[in-house]
Formats: sequence, structure tokens, C-alpha cells
Amino acid sequence: YQRRVHGCLDSGALNYEQLWLTSSLRGVLNFALNVSLLEEGIHSGIGGGIVPCTFRIVRQLLSRIEDEKTGEILIPELHCTIPQQVVEQMQSINDLGPDIMTKDLPFKKGAFAFNGTSADLAIANSWKPCLAITGVQGLPPLERAGNVLRTSTSVAVSIRLPPTVNPEEALAVIKATLERDPPHGAHVQVSNPIHGVGWAAPPMQPWLVDAVSAASNSYFSKNFGLTGLGGSIPFMGMLGKLFPQAQFVITGVLGPQSNAHGPNEFLHIDYTKRITCCVASIVSSHFQSCCSK
Repeated sequence: YQRRVHGCLDSGALNYEQLWLTSSLRGVLNFALNVSLLEEGIHSGIGGGIVPCTFRIVRQLLSRIEDEKTGEILIPELHCTIPQQVVEQMQSINDLGPDIMTKDLPFKKGAFAFNGTSADLAIANSWKPCLAITGVQGLPPLERAGNVLRTSTSVAVSIRLPPTVNPEEALAVIKATLERDPPHGAHVQVSNPIHGVGWAAPPMQPWLVDAVSAASNSYFSKNFGLTGLGGSIPFMGMLGKLFPQAQFVITGVLGPQSNAHGPNEFLHIDYTKRITCCVASIVSSHFQSCCSK
């Protein structure tokens, strides 16, 4: 089993100029945060200044886990020690240009990303936690909004976790952090959790480095690249646990402007053909090195 290899073709690439392998995947933790305060809605002219708005309480609670000015996650248990080899590996991304991590993101004119080098942003995207609000309940559409203090506000929270952070342990800490000492005695509940584990690749064995390098140079005339992916493929964590001695080839064609899961998702046809050839070459090299003798 020393040369067992598992492959996954659902990952991405930083450019279309070489073969890219994914060296890590973040975990994900989704849950609903509900804050309720009133039995029924009341006129804001009557209750305003006396009764706090549940949206403000939601903001207060979220500030317990995220610095709203910097985006930093404040709970230590949601961070991990970033391996030194990962830090060194990511430095090579600086060679691809100062905007390699940002140039294909659809920012509005004048908007911009977090500060940092390409390597800094790559590490933040693959080995650090982040929070996003992906849904809301309890707020009427703008055209139906009235002068009312609403009974409750609920938000869908999505947290990307570093590859080695246990999502169940993270959930327990988050739940305790958000539900303790609720402002104004509000009813606060963390519910409907859904999570997936992250994954970090083991060091590549020399034979696999040679096979991947030969494939990339054959079909791209350029050596392969390694990078972490900010998204999640939860079954990779399962495979890594089941086969701790195995090697992994995680690649894919979700490159610049491919807009994965979007309405205009597309494949770069030439790159897809070359990646298919690379995978076939790696499989052939694996067979030749361990199965044909």
C-alpha cells in the first residue's frame, strides 16, 4: 500500500499554464443563528429607544467570533498552526504576480481585496478561517418594510475552517460563545449545523513528484504547481483518514473565470484536454513503477 494513489478531479488551478495539484482543502461549518426578543412586533415609535433591535443583537454576537473591521476570526480554536512547508510552498505564488489571487474576482469598480502579497492571500484563503453570512430570515423585502421593531432575526452563517481544525469541536466552541450571556436577555440559539472536514495532503513521495513533474512538463512545457484550495471536498478528509499511507493527486479545471457553480460556468477546453493527458500520464507512471514488475 505504499504506492496506493487516490485521485480527485474536482479541484482548481491558479492559471491555465501548468498542471496544478491541490495540497489542502478547508473544512466548512454552516449553522443558523437566531435571536428573538419580542412575542409580537411593535411600532418603532413606541418601542424605539426602549426595546433593542434584534438585528443589532445579531451584530453584537457576531462580533464575538469575528472582528468586523479586519475579518479576523477571534476564537483561537478555529485556527491551526500552519506547517512551515506550507508557508514556504506558498511563497512561490508571489512569482505569478501581485494580482494572481485577485485579478479574476468580479469586484465592482473601486472595490478591492484584503491587503497582502499573493502568498499572504493564498495562505489566508487556504489555511485561515473566515466567516460569511449567506442568508437571512425575519427581514421583510425593502418595499414591504415598515416602522416596526421585529420579533426576531435569523442569519445563516458559513465558516470556512483550516484543513486540520475539527468542525465538531469548532461548533461546540462557537455555540458556547454565541449563546452565553445574551444581550438584553434575548433568546439566542445556534441550530441546524452542517459541517464537512478539511484535508491536508501528506508529503509527496519522490516517485510521485517525478511522475507529476514529467506529466506537466510533457503537456505544458512547465513544471507543476502546488496550492491550497479555499473550498471543501469533504470526502477527501474521509479518504485521508481511511488510507493514511496513500498518496493523493487532487487536480481539476476550475481555473480563472471558470465561475464554478455560477450561471455561466465554463471549462477551458484546451486546459481540460491537457489535464486529461496529465492524469493519464500519472496513472501510467504509477503502473510502470509498481505494477508492471
